[in-house]
Amino acid sequence: MTDNHKFFTGLLLGAAAGAALALFLNSEKGKEIISNVKSSADKMEDEFQAKWEEVDTVMNDLIAKGKSFLEELEQKATQSTS
Repeated sequence: MTDNHKFFTGLLLGAAAGAALALFLNSEKGKEIISNVKSSADKMEDEFQAKWEEVDTVMNDLIAKGKSFLEELEQKATQSTS
């Protein structure tokens, strides 16, 4: 089998697969699958956003506690050297 023959065979098979996929995705079942995928992606986005907000809140609390702790240490260090 020559390289040209392999190339054209691959091109033909790729075109056939693309056409079959296009026909399937335009059918009712294909549209239903696309709708389900979009719905699942939207749900995952909402869940991710909620978790991200939780992480942001926890991180802000930890930063505030860390700053407070450092301020207390600084005050104690200042008082002990006075």
